[in-house]
Amino acid sequence: MAPKPLLYLIDGSSQMYRAFHAPIRTADGTMFRNSAGLPTNAVYVFVNMLRKLIKEQAPEYIAASFDLPGKTFRDDLAADYKANRKPMPDELAAQIPLVHRACEALGVPIITYERYEADDVIGTMTERAASEGYGVAIVTGDKDFFQLVREGIRVFNPREEGTWYDAPGVKEKFGVAPEQVVDVLALMGDAIDNVKGVPGIGEK
Repeated sequence: MAPKPLLYLIDGSSQMYRAFHAPIRTADGTMFRNSAGLPTNAVYVFVNMLRKLIKEQAPEYIAASFDLPGKTFRDDLAADYKANRKPMPDELAAQIPLVHRACEALGVPIITYERYEADDVIGTMTERAASEGYGVAIVTGDKDFFQLVREGIRVFNPREEGTWYDAPGVKEKFGVAPEQVVDVLALMGDAIDNVKGVPGIGEK
């Protein structure tokens, strides 16, 4: 049987945030900037990640998704969703158009959908691709995607020396099987998104 065609889906927003907070600085300890003074550290790290991914994995099918500005359907369900999250730093917001342009220049289409987060788009595309016979590699450092892992669907974290997570890998990393991840996350809650968990229950 011929191997399944493999689709790489990049969690652009997660990777961009991680790139922005990567500990890289110029020799004098300041943030990377171009000649016009625009910060470029997130662009630099993101592009390096993307070029390395393309060079080493040679994906035949690839796409990325990013969060859109404005509210999503979750805000209709919970008025205090992400209420505690700090606004995006201006230095990162200024780099978003450049990150998008870099994706396009490297042949990575960006897929978004109004009132839905990048996670939702990637989750939907993962399930649809799997149902049509594709293998899927979700490129992210976000543990939320572990719940999607099963035969033919893996998570690839380029920040952990290119670590791949299949179902056994999720169990080893997170302590539970992929189908139990959603239950653990519900019990733990998520302070970043202001999602309440069960008091006294944490990751440990």
